[in-house]
Formats: sequence, C-alpha cells, structure tokens
Amino acid sequence: MRVNMLFNGNVYPRISSKIVLGCIVLFELMLLSSVYSQPNFQRQRERMVMIQLKTRDIYHNATLEAMGQVPRHKFVPEESQPFAYSDHPLSIGHGQTISQPYIVAFMTQAIRPKKDHKVLEIGTGSGYQAAVLAEIVDSVYTIEIVDVLAREAKNRLKSLQYNNVKVRSGDGYHGWPEAAPFDAIVVTAGAEEIPMKLFEQLKEGGKMVMPLGPHGGIRQLIRITKKKGEIKIEELMPVRFVPFTRDKN
Repeated sequence: MRVNMLFNGNVYPRISSKIVLGCIVLFELMLLSSVYSQPNFQRQRERMVMIQLKTRDIYHNATLEAMGQVPRHKFVPEESQPFAYSDHPLSIGHGQTISQPYIVAFMTQAIRPKKDHKVLEIGTGSGYQAAVLAEIVDSVYTIEIVDVLAREAKNRLKSLQYNNVKVRSGDGYHGWPEAAPFDAIVVTAGAEEIPMKLFEQLKEGGKMVMPLGPHGGIRQLIRITKKKGEIKIEELMPVRFVPFTRDKN
C-alpha cells in the first residue's frame, strides 16, 4: 500500500503508510510526555493541605478551604514554582520571602477571620497571604514598602480576580488610617516592639498577629487582642521572619 501526501501543493508519492503511522505515534507520545511532565499543582496543593496543615494544628475550616483554593505557585518566581507547595519559605526577591504554607495558615487561623471582616495586612510581599485572607473575609487592605513588589502584587491579585483586595505601596508602620478600624491585622514582618499606630486602628475586640522580638534572632509570634482599649498578648510560637522595614525618609 502506498500513500500520497500533499505538502504546499506538491504531491510526494510512495511514502509508506508504516512511516506515516510511526510519525503519528511518535508525535502522540511526545505530546503525552509534555502533558505528564507538567507539575500537577492542584494535587500538590491538596497534599499540602492534608499533610502540612491538617496533620498539625490547623483546624479552621475556612482557612483550610482557602489554602486549598489559592494557587500558591502563581505567587512565586517561575524558577521556584516546582517548590511552591513545599514546607518551607521561598525567596521572592528584594530581600523578601513568601512564608511557608503552615505559617500562612497559622497566622490566618489566629485572627479568627469571618466573612464580614475587614483585615489589614502589613507586608504584602507577592500577595499570597492577602489572597488567602481574601478567600475568607469581606475586604483586605495590604501595604508593601518595596514599591516594585507592591505593583507586582497588585497586578497579580487583579489578574487572579481578587477584587476585594486593595494594595498600597508605603510604610506599613502607619497603617491605613482612612480605612480603619479593622477587625484584624496581620503583620508579616518581624518587629522589635508593637506598632502602636496599628493597635490604634484595631476595633474593640479585634486581633493582631505579628512576630515580635530582636532582629537577627528567634522572635515570638504573638496575638494581640484589644480589650477595653488595652493590649492583651498571647504567645503562640517561636518563628523567624524578615525584619519590619521602615521608610528612612
């Protein structure tokens, strides 16, 4: 049996059907190889929730659901995407990191977020923590001092349709007074003292979670509750975080 094939209007006779079939099979194998070589990020995310979160002390259902929904691999540099769901922090450039999934979940759970809450985040980074919060609460206000990271996070969150997140470039120490008061505040950088301007922007009964302690050492992750205008502190766990960066101007 002979097969004639037409290429660019010219007929090339006497090409064996076995050769044609072989080419088709080879092409299909190459296509399948390409598909299966791509990371299955959804499965990795499911494993992350099951192994890194549920087997520890993450029990808040809304937090677990949010961690299972947000595509973490889209919040890290392309070369780090194969490691996006691993149990450790990753560099996002400019001396900043994206926290390990467990810490993001723990801090989210610690503020006890609710659907009608308005939350302030200090230290947007790549926008991942803001996205997790946005899956749960009504609105998120997030501030990043590194302007390029703020712009990238704003575009990323917009492209992923997190329309309930507002991003600002600036010194997070001053908070977002015109949007205050907030039901909760999440500080994703280590400070040596409690920023009182942030505490003042908490609602009565509101909660703020932040790493507190000396730069260059182990800090204590604390939860602050505002009770009758007073600070009530709970120590949650020892952590390592990049320092709370201030505007030097």
